[in-house]
Amino acid sequence: MSSIRWSFQDWLTMLSILLSAELLLAVVVFVTAPFWSRFVLKKITEYVTKRLFTEEYTKNLLEGLTALRKFGVQWTFENELRAHTAQPLEKPIGTARPFPHFDGLLFTPVQLTRRPLDHGVPVNLKTVIGHKAQRPMMLSMPVMVSAMGYGVALSKPFVRAIARGTAMAGTACNAGEGPALGEFRKLARHLVVQYHGASWRPSLDILRQADMIEIRFGQGANAGCGTLVPASGLPAEVQHDLGLKPGQTGYIPAGHPEVIRVSRDLRRLVHKLRRIANGVPIAVKLAAGHFLEQDLYLAVQAGVDVIVLDGAQGGTHSSSAILVDDFGLPTLAALCRAVRFLREHGYWNRVDLVVSGGIRTPGDMLKALALGANAVYIGTAALFATAHTQITQAVPFEPPTQIAWANAEIPAHFQEQDGARSLANFLDSCAEEMRMGIRALGKTSVHDVDETDLVAWDPDVARITGLPLV
Repeated sequence: MSSIRWSFQDWLTMLSILLSAELLLAVVVFVTAPFWSRFVLKKITEYVTKRLFTEEYTKNLLEGLTALRKFGVQWTFENELRAHTAQPLEKPIGTARPFPHFDGLLFTPVQLTRRPLDHGVPVNLKTVIGHKAQRPMMLSMPVMVSAMGYGVALSKPFVRAIARGTAMAGTACNAGEGPALGEFRKLARHLVVQYHGASWRPSLDILRQADMIEIRFGQGANAGCGTLVPASGLPAEVQHDLGLKPGQTGYIPAGHPEVIRVSRDLRRLVHKLRRIANGVPIAVKLAAGHFLEQDLYLAVQAGVDVIVLDGAQGGTHSSSAILVDDFGLPTLAALCRAVRFLREHGYWNRVDLVVSGGIRTPGDMLKALALGANAVYIGTAALFATAHTQITQAVPFEPPTQIAWANAEIPAHFQEQDGARSLANFLDSCAEEMRMGIRALGKTSVHDVDETDLVAWDPDVARITGLPLV
């Protein structure tokens, strides 16, 4: 039997025929789609409807809908993740629980009783943090970017972008619980260095260069618990900067190892850090809890210059879901209780109060300031502003935050300068919106805005704040 040998031209002809046939088939399918698709869709609809309307409930797909409505889509999916791993669920960003928040407040515009101001009237946003300190921190606005540490959360280019962006806007960023590197200090105009108990705690040299030192005791999304930092998934450079070996897990202890007996040790630590940093403000960061007033008393008695209060809506890179969703006080309630305590006990002029946790918009910022905060921290809002359009490197197949995390599983090429510019734009935009709001109140300084400029439309918010219910 003779074999058939095909030349290259024969193969090319056959390929051309096949492609032509496929193209013809595609054209036929497209042209006839209005006819056959209607028939197919009708048959599918008939089948699904019959199943849904006739099967007993325990076998019906509607049972799944009932479960989703009972538990909620988010809680159902989170429980399935628990079922898959048998480990505590590590949850990013923060809680989505609908706590009473700044949304329940509205500013009162002025018109005849007091005149609003024209657009060109200058409005002062300049803010002093740690006004009693020897070297207070002077900011262009009462908005700072909160602790999001290198390695324990963010990649180095992302942290550098935040440092650059806040410098462009004339405000401060917080180095967080990761290694505070000298390059961050060079890029940031105002750097808050967080002092914690991990093995990579900031060096004496970095502490001496800080514009404020923040002693970390807790945070809204992690309560006062310790934090595990696995080396797995981290680039070699990050592992080196954390001092971790491959496969090793780092740990940030709960509380602070230098503070055992609070009334004595915290005062010593505050004085020690103040001496090291040559008089910059010394702050404590607290997760807001029901014993808030006692915590505030101990902090003030220890001589701190600033109290940073993180409400239950605070975000994080990753924390146990039970700590994220079920611990703490809502930011609004924590702020009002803190202001009330400090005023009633004569501490108001001794310390400054910075609040964080779920502060998203210029309206949230200005409302928090009107209720008594000297400044606010923003976290998630700054994170997404820095990522901006660069999230397209991650979505739609990965979460947008993969562009930011140090342990991201995708090869991201984050553009540091673009991220810095978008963060600075966001901060400048927020500042200008606050100026517009302050003019609408007939005032020329953010420090003149107070609770008399607010009313509550939500009964729970009125009860929490003590403001008039409209």
